[in-house]
Amino acid sequence: MSKKNKQGFETRAIHAGQKADPATGAVMMPIYTSSTYEQESPGVHKGYDYSRSANPTRKAFEECIASLENGVAGFGFSSGVAAISACVELLSPGDHVIAMNDLYGGTVRLFNEIKTISQGIEVTYVDMTNMDNVVAAKTDKTKMIFVETPTNPLLRVVDLSAIADFAKAEDILSVCDNTFASPYVQQPLNHGIDIVLHSATKYLGGHSDLIAGALVIGKKDETLIARMANIVNSLGPITGAFDSYLILRSLKTLAIRMERHNANALALAKHFEGHKDIEAIIYPGLESHPQHALASKQMNGFGGIISMNIKGGLEKSTTFLEKTRIFALAESLGGVESLIEHPALMTHASLPKERREAIGITDGLVRLSVGLESLDDLVEDIEQALV
Repeated sequence: MSKKNKQGFETRAIHAGQKADPATGAVMMPIYTSSTYEQESPGVHKGYDYSRSANPTRKAFEECIASLENGVAGFGFSSGVAAISACVELLSPGDHVIAMNDLYGGTVRLFNEIKTISQGIEVTYVDMTNMDNVVAAKTDKTKMIFVETPTNPLLRVVDLSAIADFAKAEDILSVCDNTFASPYVQQPLNHGIDIVLHSATKYLGGHSDLIAGALVIGKKDETLIARMANIVNSLGPITGAFDSYLILRSLKTLAIRMERHNANALALAKHFEGHKDIEAIIYPGLESHPQHALASKQMNGFGGIISMNIKGGLEKSTTFLEKTRIFALAESLGGVESLIEHPALMTHASLPKERREAIGITDGLVRLSVGLESLDDLVEDIEQALV
């Protein structure tokens, strides 16, 4: 248990940032839809003047996610990429970013097609599973290291403590996309990372019924917190009141959901490892995973995502995806229902084919978001789709 938070994770997931409504005694946080708030005198109010700047429902979500990540300040966003975009706004033209070479395709698109043009930053992509690559990529203009672990979709695991130590020694801001793990499985701030962010659409929301993002700053750096607050207020990429309410509802069951996601995914990975129609199963919980030892040390469980290379390339993998019945063929992940997708044709289609193949996203690769259904049904579904 963190020294910053005396209560357990499950308790904080249910109560952090949320008190009974003083006006009615309502146990659940109300949805405050008001855009503006009455002031007692010009500039004198109860902490809220306009809901882009602050909203009580969003504030409860921000305080809860900050507590779960063991951070000091949380910010709610309209999407995961909005959170990433706001984070990159901390940089200045000419600044250099070292990023993991196996990132979510939307992040790469944001960096390459938007931020390098509109903001004038430079980005170098390296395999961060080898710290020598990070050290070699550093220049005197490097101001941010952006890591995703486990990565999407190849589930590579990066040593967060090593990244944080190097970044601190070089006075570089370190950022971790923790979407695939959730704060229940992994807490990057505890390893020294400066900023952690999420697509809250995924495990935080957990029910495939909202789009949102979150960002948490790990240390009491008033300048950094003030800069981020100003970015959010000035650009306005905020989480709406209703989505904030839905996430708060979902966070209450995050721990128990992640336990089931972890258990189902590990069981499926073990069951299908070595299957005659599968070239390789990629899952950090398997001893065959190259960073299994690190994942065992750094993570609380191994998450709910499995990737597998289907023998027969594009034709066979497409047929397999068309035949699943319980695993729905759809983008996204982290919901209670199981989803399956083809990275090369779906989530990572924005990457050039040469780059996809260079980092290992083959035409036979499929990604499974393992849900909370009965394990036997999930096993049967994959088996019948492989025939």
